[in-house]
This record gives sequence, C-alpha cells and structure tokens, in this order.
Amino acid sequence: MHSIEFCAGAGGQAIGLEQAGFRHEALVEIERDFAKTLELNRPSWNVFARDMQEFDGRPYKGIDLFAAGLPCPPFSVAGKQLGDLDERNLFPAALRLIDEIRPKAVMIENVRGFLSAVFDDYRAFLKKQLHLLGYHTDWRLLNASDFGVPQLRPRVVIVAVRKDLTDLFDWPTVQPHNPPTVGQTLRDLMGANGWRGANAWADRANEIAPTIVGGSKKHGGPDLGPTRARKAWASLGVEGKSLAEAAPEPDFVGMPRLTVRMVARLQGFPDSWQFHGGKTTSYRQVGNAFPAPVARAVAHNLRVALSVQKLFGAHAA
Repeated sequence: MHSIEFCAGAGGQAIGLEQAGFRHEALVEIERDFAKTLELNRPSWNVFARDMQEFDGRPYKGIDLFAAGLPCPPFSVAGKQLGDLDERNLFPAALRLIDEIRPKAVMIENVRGFLSAVFDDYRAFLKKQLHLLGYHTDWRLLNASDFGVPQLRPRVVIVAVRKDLTDLFDWPTVQPHNPPTVGQTLRDLMGANGWRGANAWADRANEIAPTIVGGSKKHGGPDLGPTRARKAWASLGVEGKSLAEAAPEPDFVGMPRLTVRMVARLQGFPDSWQFHGGKTTSYRQVGNAFPAPVARAVAHNLRVALSVQKLFGAHAA
C-alpha cells in the first residue's frame, strides 16, 4: 500500500501509517525544521519542505491513500473559529490535490472544534465536494486515550473512501483497557539521573495527561500551556511553566518539569524518534503531532478495506 501525506509535521501520523503497512511515496511539510526531523529519522523517505498549496499532485495519481494533518487554528475553540475565512484553512488545497491524485482513500486529522455547530455548512460543503469527486465521507471524534496513548487528546479524523469501498471500511474499535498513567509512562525517564523521589512522584501522577498544548509558533516558548492547563499538570505533580533539559538530579526537591523526550512519549512517539532543532522548536513539533497509535488504528482498517477491494478486483478480473 502506498501513501502521500501533507502537513506531515514531525511524523506522528507518518509513523502510524508506516506501522499500519503503508509505504510513503512523498511527505510534504512547509516548516523546514519539521521536514528535517522526518529526514533525520527516515533518510529513505521522500520529503518535500514545501507549501502544499504549491504542490503538484498529478505525479501521484491513483495512489492508495491521501493523508493530511491540516492546520487546526481555523477550527480550534481556542482561536477565533474563522473556518473557511481563515487564511490558514487548507481544505481547499486538499480538495484540489485529492482531485489531482484521485486516491482510493483519504484520511485527514483535525481538532474537535471542526465538529462545532458553527461549521455545519462547511462540513456539508466538504462532504458534497468529495461526493462529486467520487468519495463517501464520514468523520469521527477519536480520543487518543482509547488507543493506548496516556493523554486526553480528542481529535477528529475524516475518512473518505472511493464509493466502491464504502461497505469495506469500519472505524477501529477502542482498546478494552485504560492507558497507563503519566507516572507509569514516565517513571523510568524521571528517574534516569537517579532522582530519589521518582517512585513517589510516579505514584502521585496516577492519571493520564491532560491535552498537550503550548509550543505554538505565535506564542513561542516551551511550556505546557495556559494557566488552566498548568493547574491540571500541577495536580499530577508536574511544573508546567517550562520544560527541562534533563531529568531531575538525585537530590531534587519540588515539582519536576518534563523534558521534550517525556512529552514525546506522552504523544505516542517511540523513544528512538529524534527531533531536529532546539528545545522550543522540538516541543512545537511534539505538541502539534497526531499520536501515532491513533493514526495506526485508522490506517490499519483502511488498509484492510483496500486489501479486500484489491482481492475482489483480482478475482473479478
């Protein structure tokens, strides 16, 4: 199975697609530091540090899967919710590329605000446009914690499949057990420098993480978000005003800070995944990511649907 991904970021969705069995023919990401992260971890990937609005999709016509993690601000409840009036709205570019590429399936990730009542007309417009292109479209709000990610992270996933595949795709089922807590997830990383309080801290951090926010390009610094978010982190024994360069030293006293590696693990990145750039740049990459386990679950079911279609098509031939 072959895929092309736009707004690929630091690779959260790309990892999930890879784990589900898709081979990336191209990954397009406008931010160079993010693109360099992709190249750093997968030198074999065909990465374009380019604006998707200027990308020609025709060389990839007929590919199995079109994937994208389109910018969230146009639909985020934390912003002005301008939707299609926001200059950062890239759904028009996505529709153009889908028309050029005509993939068998489409998978687009966005924020929960996309489902707000204020965007009813825009969702209907998108569904109509995709219908005219030959796709059946559906969307679902998925929470990362239902797929093993130790974080409360609701995200909308939009799936459009070619009409002959409509009955073959099913949404993934959630895992039957809860994800590990923050303490269970980060105990070893917190104790990496011999901090004597690591076990006691881990026992206290006995819930999953709140939604990882902050690290926006507009507001800069590496922190765990605004006051409300920091209070949620404080209840888990984490200081959220900034990130640390390293785990606490043996005699550390007080609330520890998270490192970029710790936050990356909470986002579902494998520990082997490296991030290009300094702490602030790296945290922006982590904070904007689509958790790989969620992407993998959806992509796996898309791969099953595409495989069945190919099998039936081969028998028919």
